[in-house]
Formats: sequence, C-alpha cells, structure tokens
Amino acid sequence: MTWFIYALLSAFFAALTAILAKIGIKNVDSNLATAIRTVVILLFAWGIVLAQGTAKQLVTLSRFSLLFLVLSGIATGLSWLFYFRALQLGEASHVSPIDKLSLVITIILAALILKEKITLPIVLGAALMSIGAILVGFGK
Repeated sequence: MTWFIYALLSAFFAALTAILAKIGIKNVDSNLATAIRTVVILLFAWGIVLAQGTAKQLVTLSRFSLLFLVLSGIATGLSWLFYFRALQLGEASHVSPIDKLSLVITIILAALILKEKITLPIVLGAALMSIGAILVGFGK
C-alpha cells in the first residue's frame, strides 16, 4: 500500500476514535478514560511488535532516537489527555475539527524545525484547513 492509503486509513480510524471515545467517556473521568485507552494501545502495539519479531531492534536503538521517541510519547499522552477532556466537555463534531488544526501546526513546525519547504499551495491549503476547522468547530 502507498502512504496515501495508510493516511486515509489513519484518518478513518482517528474519526472512529472520536465517535467511540465520545460514547465511552460518558460518566467517566477523562483521565481515567485516557489511561484505559493507553493500556489497550500499549497491549495492541506490543502484540504487533512481538508477532512481527521486531522487538529485537530495541537493543540497536540509538539514544538520540530513543530520546525523541520518548518525547513524542509524552506529546502524544498530553494530546490524548487534552483531547479526551475536550470531548467530555464538547461535541465530537466540534472538538475533532479544532483538534485537526494540528495539521496546520505540523506544517509550521515542519518548516521551522525540519526545514521542510513551504510553497504557496501549502500555505493556501493550510489557510483553508484553518478556516474550515474553525467554521465547523464553532458552527452551530
């Protein structure tokens, strides 16, 4: 499969995550809900790694890679905690588009940190995504 198919599958399951979480979070503390979700993801991810036999690569990880994977994990955890709290307080159809402003923030950070080239079509697309997310997120 190509990156595009994987990206579409990611988008589908991210959307499904919002709907399932909104249903499951009713009368549950958002941090507890995040912890339960995290345990499931932990078991699921390690199950795949063990089934594929790629766990042996752990000993070859550089400290640099490990550091940035840990930092990424911390950022993911914070994102999930805030996302679940937002879902608990708001409607999924409003929370999810605002959460997707992460696309625009990623473009900005990719330019600043990774030195990725930002072209006019990317700027226009990011602006349209921002406008769309705000319109949907705050639409009544």
